[in-house]
Amino acid sequence: MAAYGYELAGALRAGKTVLTAWSAQPEAGLVGMIAGAGFDAVTMDMQHGGHHEASIWDGVAAVLLRRVPAIVRVPVGRFDMASRALDFGADAVIAPMINSVEDARALAAFTKYPPLGERSWGPTRGLALRGVEGGNAYLHSANADTLCFAMIETRAALDALDDILDVDGIDAVFVGPADFSIAWTGGQGVDATLDDMMDAVADVAARAKAKGKLAGIFAVDPAMAPRYAQMGFGLIAAGFDAAIVNRGAQAVLSAARGG
Repeated sequence: MAAYGYELAGALRAGKTVLTAWSAQPEAGLVGMIAGAGFDAVTMDMQHGGHHEASIWDGVAAVLLRRVPAIVRVPVGRFDMASRALDFGADAVIAPMINSVEDARALAAFTKYPPLGERSWGPTRGLALRGVEGGNAYLHSANADTLCFAMIETRAALDALDDILDVDGIDAVFVGPADFSIAWTGGQGVDATLDDMMDAVADVAARAKAKGKLAGIFAVDPAMAPRYAQMGFGLIAAGFDAAIVNRGAQAVLSAARGG
């Protein structure tokens, strides 16, 4: 396999909008098909999706085979899995429910090598998949080339946002708008496109940019992606695997039935 470096970080830092598919089904064949469908990246979800360690091991390989960046959302509090996902070859990890500066520091410790963090050495799988040089070459580049996203989904996280962004090793924040809407309404409802909270959502991206950090968000409605991009979100999740398959099937059936 030809050498393939970590390109997600460079694209986002250059101001490009990266549209990622969202994979919940823990099946490497489907993950690979989604990776080949034209998205800029694929995110595998261990929090609410069915992905587990074995499917991440296989799924990252399936994504990288298509020469597409691989992202992993780990379960709540599983900072050890963030390290493992990077060792498996992921370009980035997204950690949910980072509600305090203490949470952010713990996450950074697991995802960055010294002096930024305490990540343990062992990226053999990822280096083999990419065909890139290991040893000191990887050690000296990994902290910059692999990205750590802290999810902002609660009032507590919003209140602590500036302190979270100030943590060395936190490269970016990622808004979960469904949970954010629950927090915004005091538990009265869930609406990922709630217009009343959009100024606060946009402010998250603006504050991240002001700190020299990146921002991402989940677009439950893909039509929201351009609006989020205008707000300053670089990484935008724009399609569940199940929805992608269903819409594709609908298009095929519509054509077969004469439109």
